[in-house]
Amino acid sequence: MLKLSRMAKTWMRVDPRFLPFADVATPNLPLSRLFRLSLFQVTVGMATSLLVGTLNRVMIVELGMEAWLVALMVALPLIFAPFRALIGHKSDVHRSILGWRRVPYIWIGTWLQFGGLSIMPFALIILSGDTHWPIWFSYLGSGIAFLLVGAGMQTTQTAGLALATDLADEKNRPRVVAMMYVMLLVGMVLSGILFSIFLKPFSPLQLVKVIQGVALATLLLNIFALWKQEARQPKNTSPTIAQPTFSQSWQDFIKAPHVTRFLIMLGLGTTAFSMQDIILEPYGGEILKLDVSATSFLTALIACGSLAAFTLSARWLSRGYNAYRIASVGLLLGLIAFTLVIFSEPMGSPNLFRAGALLIGFGGGLFAVSTLTIAMSMDKENMGGMVIGAWGAVTATCSGIGMSLGGVIRDVVADLAMNGMIGSALISPATGYSFVYHIEIYLLFITLIALGPLVNKNSNKASSKMSKFGLADFPG
Repeated sequence: MLKLSRMAKTWMRVDPRFLPFADVATPNLPLSRLFRLSLFQVTVGMATSLLVGTLNRVMIVELGMEAWLVALMVALPLIFAPFRALIGHKSDVHRSILGWRRVPYIWIGTWLQFGGLSIMPFALIILSGDTHWPIWFSYLGSGIAFLLVGAGMQTTQTAGLALATDLADEKNRPRVVAMMYVMLLVGMVLSGILFSIFLKPFSPLQLVKVIQGVALATLLLNIFALWKQEARQPKNTSPTIAQPTFSQSWQDFIKAPHVTRFLIMLGLGTTAFSMQDIILEPYGGEILKLDVSATSFLTALIACGSLAAFTLSARWLSRGYNAYRIASVGLLLGLIAFTLVIFSEPMGSPNLFRAGALLIGFGGGLFAVSTLTIAMSMDKENMGGMVIGAWGAVTATCSGIGMSLGGVIRDVVADLAMNGMIGSALISPATGYSFVYHIEIYLLFITLIALGPLVNKNSNKASSKMSKFGLADFPG
């Protein structure tokens, strides 16, 4: 106890400048409560790392599944992404005699996520062919597992971030939710490292243990995060209170100037950065001969790149830099990143591949942060939830589309190449992967073209909106 007391006193003497987010704490919302609430973001990060960072490689390389099927399964959780704006709106206007608005949605999302993760390892075993059941049953079981996880992640994260916004005062709200976003990336980094440790050496039984461990951790951490966070407000959730409909709020939002072009640009850029999600680790395993542990670590690298992008963007935006120009920097860095990944195969350089993966996370992070800042600058007439919900819906939906296209295109082109139908010089298992990376480069160029006219149209609002940068209502 004496040692703990000394450590606490030493910690209190540390300058607050060196303590991340220490300045967001208030007497009504202490830092310990904020960190406890942010645990729901850690569980979402764990699930994200598992789905797009570990399972895709294991299913393609170790379990021998076709990439198009894996891409479809991993993209299934994003089916619910378009409903994020609706989920946020429903939690805003939820009517309940118990007085809670956010808690019911977070709790439902938690159990959906837990249920999907609980049955997922057994569904994957059946899907790999190790069963006497008919093939359609394996597709059904795996599809249900991935859908449950997706519905849980989207619901928990949307309502959880809304709750964080409710608890923080208006002055500290952007930085509070910024901390929630950082905790999402921390969850991805830590889980990526842990998965690389626990899956070395790899075995199907060990995979079952890891996935079910994630399920249990999700349930326990979310219960702890949610405990006594939202106060009951029966008056605000009374069934007699009239609330605006979702369609009314959406029509008001979409009529704003430049919104349609912005959403198109956002969708194109998100798709460009997402097509590699499903094939990056299999590329490292099949082409560069990296083991499961080494490829699982790639998720941590990408998340570290995103964290670095967040830090740099915070400095730039706090100094009044143009958010549209920061988005263009992210797109240009993406061009370099995919070029490095492409050249890692002929040069036989895993380190060049790792550098490309790190730069993908950094460029994608800059693009995500800057476009969110732009979305925040579009807020008007208390429509913040609708605006940020639309941002999250577009990014998550296009991520799913990008991942699905990446897997399908890789399979089709690889089959054509190995059969010699596109030339003898391209008979290589790397051709399918390289084709996808080239498409991503072209999409990044198209996104830059779409972004161009927006740079000089009210772009200063995107940076002047916030005197101190924070990612308000970031939906992850």
